[in-house]
Amino acid sequence: MNNQEKMINHLNDLLTKNYDAEAGYKLAADNVDNTDLRSFLEARAQSRYDFGHALKEEITKLGGTPDKGTSMKGDLHRAWMNLKDAFSSGDSATYSECVRGEEAFVEEYEECLNDRENLPPTVVDLVESQLTEAKKALLEVKALEGFKN
Repeated sequence: MNNQEKMINHLNDLLTKNYDAEAGYKLAADNVDNTDLRSFLEARAQSRYDFGHALKEEITKLGGTPDKGTSMKGDLHRAWMNLKDAFSSGDSATYSECVRGEEAFVEEYEECLNDRENLPPTVVDLVESQLTEAKKALLEVKALEGFKN
């Protein structure tokens, strides 16, 4: 596999994880009572949708075919699927799962940038931009901790 194919595969992994996160956030937003947490979840779902579209455009520009839909790839996906189980424990468990998911999301983006010397500037810019937004989201969700009972 050449560098171009590896890069496209990695971007597709990020894309799939964005699909997974978007679906997890939507599901969680429908199942929480706290309005601040619900607003956060809805905003993150939209953000992940937007991230996905930007990644799809970049993958296409690089000559790749964007993956479609969610999959069972990676630990991040499994973390988002755990949100379903967290609902039975209330908003506090959903909050904790959001923090864990955001931390994993940030790590995945940082891992992608570890190979920045082999990435075109457009990919580095896109991944850095999305990483910055993910870090802001992590700080935002951590600031919501006060709602827990």
